Amino acid sequence: MFSTIGYYICIPFAWILRAFYNLTGSYGWALVLFTLVVKLVLLPFQLKSKKSMIRMNKFQPKMKEIQEKYANNQQKMNEELQLLYAQEGINPMSGCLWSLLPFPIIIALYSIIRQPLSRFMLLSGETIERVREIATGLGYVAETTNGRASFYEEIQLAQFVHDKIESFADIKGLIRMDYSFLGLDLTTIPQNVLKQFFSGGWPVIGLVLIPIISAALSFFQSKVAMAGNGQGDKNDAAARSSRTMMLMMPVMSLWIGFTLPAALGVYWIANSVFQTIQDVILNKFFSERMEREETEKERKKREERVAKMMAAREQQRQYQEAVANRGKTGKPAQKKQEKEKKPEKKGTSTSEAGRIGDRPYARGRAYDPEHYGE
Repeated sequence: MFSTIGYYICIPFAWILRAFYNLTGSYGWALVLFTLVVKLVLLPFQLKSKKSMIRMNKFQPKMKEIQEKYANNQQKMNEELQLLYAQEGINPMSGCLWSLLPFPIIIALYSIIRQPLSRFMLLSGETIERVREIATGLGYVAETTNGRASFYEEIQLAQFVHDKIESFADIKGLIRMDYSFLGLDLTTIPQNVLKQFFSGGWPVIGLVLIPIISAALSFFQSKVAMAGNGQGDKNDAAARSSRTMMLMMPVMSLWIGFTLPAALGVYWIANSVFQTIQDVILNKFFSERMEREETEKERKKREERVAKMMAAREQQRQYQEAVANRGKTGKPAQKKQEKEKKPEKKGTSTSEAGRIGDRPYARGRAYDPEHYGE
């Protein structure tokens, strides 16, 4: 299942790489152009990420103020930071997420490089077996490891086909692969030639330099990116993630460059160069844009403050006029008259009609003056 998914993921990448190889005739320059196209395709998505990170840098003072104010209340601090992020349109993790994007691409590219017949040329299993049979008849012997075919057997087979391409003329879709670039064999794994560093000349020295250069450029690119994004407070989660990425990416570049075919190191170098150029341009562009937005925002705030002040003054003036008009119309005297007209409370007095005999307040038909026999 996963191999099938991986195959379909590789198809668009293989198509782009194959188109540039047919155009240039160089595997190395095809990788460079492939990297450039991938960066351009992903640029719209990275624009939003870069803008969010630069905006977060602009609001570092506010974030630090919140962190200091609620240093003893972590929950309240997180709530206030989330509120600030929502109000200002900031996504603190967006830069880190996009920093991980090269890894899925390099996995797909590694599959294309390691399996040039099935993933680069997109030949079927039956066609590859036919190529293997013809190559074996011409003297090809596949390398084995512990009795199993080499992990890079398709590369070896592609290199054999390159030398005897005339014998495979009847196989459709088969491409004559030339892995040389600047005098280097891009299928070679640099760690396998370390022992020949002082005796192998440029073909070996160049291969060993590829991972070193890729690691150095990756570190420089991370520094440029952080210069635009802002390093922030050392306790801030986003800042910690950025520093971790700045250290992790060069280490990953060094490991990839030494343990995998040199072609991947070329891709990593090209990716770091293009990413650095992109970060320099976007940092300048968004910084200037943010300054203009801040100026416009401050102007609007001043206008809103003036409008609120004028509204408050108008409300105070209307209140004073209402008080003055109420005194002129005699409303207080009217209230006094209404108070004098209030009816007397019931039960405070009794009329003469209510008096019977010598006993006041005696009422009703049940009254009998002879009740006690007097």
